[in-house]
Amino acid sequence: MAPPLTAAPTAAPTAAPTAAITTAPALPERLIAHLDMDAFYASVELLRYPDLKGQAVVIGGRRMHEPKTLADGTRVYARLRDYTGRGVITTSTYAARDLGVFSGMGMMKAALRAPDAILLPTDFDSYRHYSHLFKAAVAEVAPVIEDRGIDEIYIDLSDVAGIREPVGHDPLGGLRAVAREIKNNVLRATGLTCSIGITPNKLLSKIASELDKPDGITLLMAAEIETRIWPLPVRKINGIGPKAGAKLNELGIETVAHLAAADPLLLLQQFGKSFGAWLHEAAHGRDNRPLVTHSEPVSISRETTFEHDLHAVHDRAALSAIFTRLCEQLAGDLTRKGYLGRTIGLKLRFEGFHTVTRDLTLDLPTQDAQDIRRAAGACLKRVPLDKRIRLLGVRVGGLSKPGEALTTSSSRRGRKLSQAQGLGDHPNGVAAPLPPENLSLF
Repeated sequence: MAPPLTAAPTAAPTAAPTAAITTAPALPERLIAHLDMDAFYASVELLRYPDLKGQAVVIGGRRMHEPKTLADGTRVYARLRDYTGRGVITTSTYAARDLGVFSGMGMMKAALRAPDAILLPTDFDSYRHYSHLFKAAVAEVAPVIEDRGIDEIYIDLSDVAGIREPVGHDPLGGLRAVAREIKNNVLRATGLTCSIGITPNKLLSKIASELDKPDGITLLMAAEIETRIWPLPVRKINGIGPKAGAKLNELGIETVAHLAAADPLLLLQQFGKSFGAWLHEAAHGRDNRPLVTHSEPVSISRETTFEHDLHAVHDRAALSAIFTRLCEQLAGDLTRKGYLGRTIGLKLRFEGFHTVTRDLTLDLPTQDAQDIRRAAGACLKRVPLDKRIRLLGVRVGGLSKPGEALTTSSSRRGRKLSQAQGLGDHPNGVAAPLPPENLSLF
């Protein structure tokens, strides 16, 4: 007979080996991206002239600086050393920036630093076209966008699908994936690269987008402010300009860490209640501003700086043509953007950098070039032209959309202003034609 079966003694259970579990910090409720196109104007030009890729190129020349195509198909480019005048650089390639040439710099000064840099004229129609393309490409992925200009936007990624999902062992993988998708969309639509900074707010994202240029992605959370933001110079904070930066430096505040450690009372005393309080908040990365997805412009303007100062009498023909062209361009801008305007403004800058402005409010809004030219001419009558002119500009304010009714009170105010200035009535709501001698100044 077989022996009875007995249970063998069992050892205490041992835990199976497991991989170490790392818990990533939870993503903040708000995830804001700042997207900045890389050397935008210059990059658009490189699409047109790919043979210039990798070279020092400066954008800001005139039509006379357009490349010449030879019979064999090769191009001859203007060089910065050949430029004369007082124009400023619109933008430059990264190769030119390595030589110390940056946007906003005078052309003549830049020529001393990079005389062999290629000089190209600006083409704003093309830049606007590519601006529309890249913004539409971003909106396909993340539609909540604040437009900050021709080459930069803020994007609210907070509710984009998949943004908070880890990818593999990367807890921020979903965030990176969305950022790459945006960049790839922009590249496919335009052929251009961009840099993206993603943080909990607009202030930090603006800084972050500059940390890995060009063609970079920077993710930065609140816990990293001390290690990644505080070592930066105070001027890296958008909103601290040259004067405020210089004053902070005089106070021994050179880095964001210095600013964060500064006595808030000192900042209030030195910079005033509003700006001083903002400096303290900015240094700690705090910014609750929402994205502004729609805003109406206050005014639209056109202006030009002359290569050489012009005389109101001796250069009358040239000034008249420029004045008319500015008004026509401004009327085109109003039509394209769908606005009318009631306040016509004139801006003149004379030798010695003395600037004068004059405004005129019309009975009814307009977008007509002749109406704008006529009203701006009336403003011109009120400016003594005893000095040479360096800059001429025309502005239209008091904007409205076609069909928007004017209130009775605003119409009355317009009539009173027109009557007070002796302009009379006009069927289009602007001043009646002035005597020829008043407009013959230009």
